[in-house]
Amino acid sequence: MSDVQQYLLKTDSDKAGAGQVAKRTAEKLGSKEVSLIEVVESLGEYINDEDSSIRSKAVTYLSQVISAIPDATLSRQQVQVLCQFLCDRIEDGGALGGLRKLQSLGRFTQEMVILTFRALPNDGDPDRGLWLPQKHPEDLKFIDECLVEHFQDLMLRPHSQRLQILELINDLMFKHRGALKSLGDEAMVGITDLVSGEKDPRSLMIIFSILRVIMVEWDLGGHAEASKRLLVLTLFDSVFCYFPITFRPPPDDPSRITAQDLKTRLRNCISASSLFAPFAFPQLIEKLDSTSPNVKKDVLQTLGACVSSYSQSVVSNYSITIWDSLKYEILNVQEGDLAEEALLALQAVAVRLSEGLTSTSQTTHLARYIRPITKECNEQLREPQHKQAKPVGQILSSLAASSIAALNLVVKAVVPPLMTLYQDTDNIANRRALLEVLVQLSNAAVALDQTSGTSLSSIDIGHPLVSFKDRFLYLYSQALMGTPTEEVSSRVVALTGLLRLCQLRNYLQSSEIGMIVQYLDEIVLTEDPAGRDEVRNEAIQALVELSRLKPNLILEITFPAFMAKLPDQSINEQANYITTLEGLARLSAERSTSDTLIRRLLNKLEGVLQTDRSTNYVQALLSTIDFVLSRRDLSADPNLSSYHERIAVALIRRAALASFGSGPQVLTEAPTLEILGRLAGKIIGAHDEHQRRSIALETYTLFTQDEVPFIPVPYRYHVPDKQRLTMILSAWILAGVGTAAATLYTIPHANFDLEKLLVELTRLAAVETIPTIRQYTLRQIALLVNRASPSDVDAAALDIMQNPSRIAQPNAGPAMGAIPVVFWIAKAMVLRLSSSQEILDHVLSLLPDERCGSASARGFETLLASDELVSKEHGAVIRLLFKQRVFGICSTRIAADFRVANATAKPNYLVALSGILKHVPTEIMMTEINALVPLLLQSLDLPDQEVKAATIESLVGISQQSPGAIEGHMSMLVGRLLQAAADPEDNIFRVRYNALQCLQIFPGRIKESMLLPFRSMVVRGILPALDDPKRRARKAAVECRAVWLNIGEPDTEG
Repeated sequence: MSDVQQYLLKTDSDKAGAGQVAKRTAEKLGSKEVSLIEVVESLGEYINDEDSSIRSKAVTYLSQVISAIPDATLSRQQVQVLCQFLCDRIEDGGALGGLRKLQSLGRFTQEMVILTFRALPNDGDPDRGLWLPQKHPEDLKFIDECLVEHFQDLMLRPHSQRLQILELINDLMFKHRGALKSLGDEAMVGITDLVSGEKDPRSLMIIFSILRVIMVEWDLGGHAEASKRLLVLTLFDSVFCYFPITFRPPPDDPSRITAQDLKTRLRNCISASSLFAPFAFPQLIEKLDSTSPNVKKDVLQTLGACVSSYSQSVVSNYSITIWDSLKYEILNVQEGDLAEEALLALQAVAVRLSEGLTSTSQTTHLARYIRPITKECNEQLREPQHKQAKPVGQILSSLAASSIAALNLVVKAVVPPLMTLYQDTDNIANRRALLEVLVQLSNAAVALDQTSGTSLSSIDIGHPLVSFKDRFLYLYSQALMGTPTEEVSSRVVALTGLLRLCQLRNYLQSSEIGMIVQYLDEIVLTEDPAGRDEVRNEAIQALVELSRLKPNLILEITFPAFMAKLPDQSINEQANYITTLEGLARLSAERSTSDTLIRRLLNKLEGVLQTDRSTNYVQALLSTIDFVLSRRDLSADPNLSSYHERIAVALIRRAALASFGSGPQVLTEAPTLEILGRLAGKIIGAHDEHQRRSIALETYTLFTQDEVPFIPVPYRYHVPDKQRLTMILSAWILAGVGTAAATLYTIPHANFDLEKLLVELTRLAAVETIPTIRQYTLRQIALLVNRASPSDVDAAALDIMQNPSRIAQPNAGPAMGAIPVVFWIAKAMVLRLSSSQEILDHVLSLLPDERCGSASARGFETLLASDELVSKEHGAVIRLLFKQRVFGICSTRIAADFRVANATAKPNYLVALSGILKHVPTEIMMTEINALVPLLLQSLDLPDQEVKAATIESLVGISQQSPGAIEGHMSMLVGRLLQAAADPEDNIFRVRYNALQCLQIFPGRIKESMLLPFRSMVVRGILPALDDPKRRARKAAVECRAVWLNIGEPDTEG
């Protein structure tokens, strides 16, 4: 059986097998087992069969063979023969794939391109080709009439075949554009008519690409005027008939073509040639009357594209028409994004007309465009209190930002009359509106100044604002410092204006900027901020901006003024120094200023420590230094060693000695030690591995090895509280040294052994009575276990977990002291997924224990909660899927054990579950949702408020992700949530607010038929929440009640 016979047998039932047959034939051609003429001759009886489907399959077989052969196999003569053969058989179908392959070959000549192009499917008349090769009349209308019949036939063909034809034309256009251009109007008009009426988005994407090439590269002007107009109109109509695009892709569309893709390609066609302007602009402007915001937005974006693409002279001819059409969208704004698009279109006109301008002559296209706009804007500004004042400022700013020439024209036309209006009015609101316009012009000037290569002061046509500098300074300064402090908005506008003047390069002198800096300092430091934080915050932000532009002025003026406001000793009015420190912290964005700030703050801290009086003040200074350093890359900071010595070493040593009474006692307070430890941890973590190994030796000696009388806490008994508090600093040092440090910690009179240290720390944690110290000791245990090699620590850690009596307080049982140790060790090992099944089974087995079940239940939250010290930043090993692992084991076991637990133990399981779910993403929770929901409902009956709040948060997530899981529990859930939402005496705010949020989610996610029976109950039950003492709760109650009131109501939207 021949290859073609095998292909014909398989092509209907096994297309892949048929393709293999064609590929095998191609391989024979490549190895010269058969010749091309033999392959073609084998098609003889099938290619001439009366059945068109057999003819089509035979041609398809040949096309697949051609597509599979290597490019160099066919000679030029063979390519020509195949091209002629396939063109002759194109009406049978199947030839297009072969022609696409042939045209990609280097031996495909211009004559073959024309042959292929003219052979595209026609109306079935073999004696008349589609493209009329013997006729090339100037009368384009004649060509149109000749093509109508073919066009109708093409649109009746299946989409797959139409797409193949378009892809072939696109290939020819891409690879053989010169040959198609040689056909002139024949190709232009033929393609235009061929593609008319297409609706499929895949075909349209190709059509728009083909037509844009014609619009851009074909000569559209080489005809008599009437013919040219008809030709241009034909091309324009071929694409504009699709405007606006209303296509919405179906779900799971394999082509992934979006409406925006089509809009962009269509827009590129409409804007392709200036010859389209007489048709494009009037029709686009007419469509602005549409009531659809999407259509309007499309029109405005297309107008902008046309303006940016058409020639300057054409754009100038329509510029005033465009302004008259767009101003309504801006001055009478109804949709904010439409006004923004209209402004962009206006700006595009100014940008196009500014190209190549070197002067601001009133005879230029740009000046003629801007003149009527500024005239109308000046008229609108005569009544600045009207709502048009703001959009007028936007119009002027948009134009001014388009070019330096436009800025000059706008400023000269608008600023003088605007200043006159300002001087003639005493109304603060009017003055503010006028100042806002001036600031918008300043914004445009700054944008131009920052985007251009040179400052506005160095341009040939002169700085547009230079002649108004003194007036600007006077007006802004007067409005900022002379306006009553109650007029916040006016002062903010003036402050912004002054900042913009400073941001213009080479505009203000340093002395003038220095004066502005003094104004800002005065606002921050001396004005009463009560109720006027906005002005103060804006002033600080302006100083931050100026610190980048003029750091020397900030160092010379602002820093001394701010530092002078900081007290040298204890004070009562905390707000004053807090405000000053906040300002200094925000000013530290630049390295030059932050270096100086840290030095001065450390000097100030030294003076305060000498007085040893103000704990809060010391904490504020340390927090400010911590904030400043957190914004810097300390590992690359040249001052790192200085920070280490002055902060990490010196202050930690002083704190350690102070715990023995030999130093400032303000360094023995727990909050102070936490801030100092956090700060020192950042500095220590920035060192290289070698330095951190050395620092690790000081974990418990706290840099006091040569000092008396300090003695480390471990291996001591009956240690005073202040000395035990130094364990906070040890924890931060341990965290800071990370994994680079060896497990060597210097303990006087004790040889280091990791297991012994672990046992000692667990003893200290178990007997500790101060929660803060216990917490930091537990963190040390977790860091040691988590970061150590499993072979070094896992056996000892598991032994401590499974034998808590080793570390329990005498006669106290394991509950009080040992359980937290057990869970922090479990956390350390579970994070790196070591023995996780064994560990979790053990901690779960503690839940039914009468002595420690309750404490164990609360420990489950520890397993998954994030921790500031036990983190990847500090070298902790945290596996990606540890939460999934913990949830998978614990949720299944809790659900099973809960059913058989006694009544006293069941609350322990619910508390444990709540602690786990609190830190598990809802997506993970969904895998066990059906088993969890009944347990969560019972958790709502527990008296523990934190458990209840966490449970409701989990229910909120479930309601959003899987509402079907709770539909069957509505009768139990609604009543419990109402009780939680409406009882402020028994329920904390988080419980009340979360309950209202959960109730509000139900409508819209759960079937109305399930909610209707509870509508009245909820509407009445929420009434007490309307009087909740918290405003957020009252607001949530109002919104929730409104949603439930709408259940069952008919839809009134038209």
